[in-house]
Amino acid sequence: MEAVTEPVTASFALASARRLVVKIGSALLVDAASGQLRADWLLALAEDVAAAKARGADVVLVSSGAIALGRRVLGLPAGALALEQSQAAAAVGQIRLARAYEEVLAPHGITTAQVLVTLEDTADRRRYLNTRATLETLLGLGVVPIVNENDTVATDEIRYGDNDRLGAQIAITIGADQLALLSDVDGLYSANPFTDPAAQRLDFVAQVTPEIEAMAGEPVSGHSKGGMKTKIMAARTATAGGCAMVIGLGSVTRPLRAIDEGAPCTWFAPQGDPQAARKRWIAAMKPRGVLRVDAGAVAALRQGKSLLPAGVVAVEGRFGRGEPVALEGPEGAALGLGLVRYTADEARLIRGRRSGEIEAVLGYPGRAALVHRDDMVI
Repeated sequence: MEAVTEPVTASFALASARRLVVKIGSALLVDAASGQLRADWLLALAEDVAAAKARGADVVLVSSGAIALGRRVLGLPAGALALEQSQAAAAVGQIRLARAYEEVLAPHGITTAQVLVTLEDTADRRRYLNTRATLETLLGLGVVPIVNENDTVATDEIRYGDNDRLGAQIAITIGADQLALLSDVDGLYSANPFTDPAAQRLDFVAQVTPEIEAMAGEPVSGHSKGGMKTKIMAARTATAGGCAMVIGLGSVTRPLRAIDEGAPCTWFAPQGDPQAARKRWIAAMKPRGVLRVDAGAVAALRQGKSLLPAGVVAVEGRFGRGEPVALEGPEGAALGLGLVRYTADEARLIRGRRSGEIEAVLGYPGRAALVHRDDMVI
């Protein structure tokens, strides 16, 4: 079994994160008895977020809680809800959830944004690029995005979904180096610690193996849909993309600080670097077309810059936005592969043009880069 219970090395610390995704479950945000928001806990979490921002880290919060908040407002009964009731509760609760984060982070000078997605958004290349571009822009502006599943339309996510896996997908999408799953349990145990007193917590997991997956149990809280099984699935996704992941007890005051101060938790080691993992993913794709570039663009690409329309001399093939295209030099020499931000027809119209001319040519504003440097392998 690829796991040890020795102390985790100092390299695994949330305080060292460059880009941190934090998943927050419903059971942490909403009191099970009253259905009310745990305001004091959220205020303390805001201090953790502010501390991470002060260290220079980008922070994204993937938060559950909309349905739990909305059902109280609507007076819906305890227990399982019908699908349409869950969707109604999500629609009502999402407003209150977003407002709650805004109110606790604003005093720290932090701007928040609401981003509603589904797991499907990361499977479709066009929607994936839109999601990634939006999150990257928000993070570049210093904003803390509050991400949640769009439960009002994503029926599969309400029935079977969870924000553990969504958190992992968001971490991969933005190239995060650390993902923290705040849970109602302080890590991964060899068995369910609520029912088996002999269960032992693992401090560190080097690799998610079938033995590790076999340790997963079922949810134990009244609100949470994600049990340890979904957390292990999240770990497999995150670590394969080069992102370290930690499962820690979220119910304590300032849970992120508690983890860094030595609170019990389980760290999962990343399998490589986030950017390298993304590059491997792109490199394995089959190109749908070709962008031939001039000598100036060749030099720029080799220096790690994005491909602008001005450097493109020819466009071949039929491709959609977000699909892979081959990049070639003036004589057809292979340069690399990238995910294009325009369709083939759009690319033909703007090739050779300056970025400032895109809106005049297409009739609507577009992105400056035809292929962004983060979306290419040279």
